[in-house]
Formats: sequence, structure tokens, C-alpha cells
Amino acid sequence: MNQNTIIHIAAAVIISPCNRILLVRKRHSAYFMQAGGKIEQHETPIQALIRELNEELGLLFNSTDFEYWGEFLAQAANEANHHVKAHLFATILAEMTLMPQAELCEVGWYSITQTETLKLAPLTKNIILPLIEKNKPTV
Repeated sequence: MNQNTIIHIAAAVIISPCNRILLVRKRHSAYFMQAGGKIEQHETPIQALIRELNEELGLLFNSTDFEYWGEFLAQAANEANHHVKAHLFATILAEMTLMPQAELCEVGWYSITQTETLKLAPLTKNIILPLIEKNKPTV
């Protein structure tokens, strides 16, 4: 795999106490996915995640609010012939109404069953949902 085809991202697995997952959809995309985004050259993955969550959802987090779940590779949802190398961080957050900001156009809380009716990004569908079935964040 060519290094130029890999997009380095940080993504948040945000689960409510009612076991619903926060998913977002970007403008001009049909795919639902975790909030997060590209890691800038000067950032660590957690710094990128905290920045992205603030820009996209207006949420303020500290690095200690997350449990690190690891680094995973998946096909990119919106860029043909690209993959995402994602640092996944998980947390529990009370469900609240969130307004999409920046490049987002939709935000929602979904049960695992409800996700079956959504068009999901490969990272979400093939990696994150199976991980959620096995784990729940403790922070």
C-alpha cells in the first residue's frame, strides 16, 4: 500500500450511558462515521481529536476523558483508493442535542440496531461496531 494513499486520523467512539453511539455525517457524503478528523503535522492523535470535536460539535474534552482503543486501518469512506489509519479513542457522554458545525451536516445518537439502516463508513461498520460489542469505555 502506497503511503500517499493513507490518511492519518483520530476518531472518537462516543457512547451514551444508554448504549447509543454518536455518529456524524459530513456535507457531500452519504456515510455516517465517528466524529474526528485528520491529524495535523504538529499534533498528537489526542490533540487532533480534541481539536476536531471542538470544531465539529462544540464539545470540550481533556485527554484524560478518553480511553485509547488502538490504531486501525480501513478503507476510506469518501476518498477512492485511500485508506484511513485511525487512532480510536473512546468515552462515555450523556446524550445531548448537538448541532453540526464545520464540515458536518448531521449528528445523531443511534442504537446498534438503528445503525443497520444507515450507510456506514468502513471503519465504523467493520471495526468500530464489533469493538463496541466487546468493549465499553470506562471513562
